[in-house]
Amino acid sequence: MSDNSNFVNPIDPDKITDKPGLIEFPHTVGGAMIKPEDQGKLKGRAVAAMEFQTDMQLNQIYEQMQLLANQVKTLNDRKIISQFIYTAEIRFEPFINHIYHLYTRENATFLLSLVGPNDWGRTKQKLSFVASVKLLADHTWDILEKNPEFNF
Repeated sequence: MSDNSNFVNPIDPDKITDKPGLIEFPHTVGGAMIKPEDQGKLKGRAVAAMEFQTDMQLNQIYEQMQLLANQVKTLNDRKIISQFIYTAEIRFEPFINHIYHLYTRENATFLLSLVGPNDWGRTKQKLSFVASVKLLADHTWDILEKNPEFNF
């Protein structure tokens, strides 16, 4: 037998430890490879996924807000034209879901008529077309066509 003092261990002293669970590589031949995760890459993917999801949800909310804003504008327009119509001269009883036409006279009074802007023959009155409207069940008036030169 030879003397242990002359023994040279062929294994690199940097590759051995008394706590094998803390090293970056497997300490046995059949051990699983342990790789530390690149924290920057992991966080970068998480942030990109978070931004994509939140941007998608913000776009959905924005589209919903646009829809609501358009509904508010339409309802407000119905309210304003209804106020004009209910101050106008009406010589008949309007029926729900029928189309009528609003005109303004030279003396700045309004007239609701059954006759459309293209259906007039010769008339002695000077009428300016304001809008074609339809009476809805809630007694507001839906604007079907309006004169772009007339401001409500």
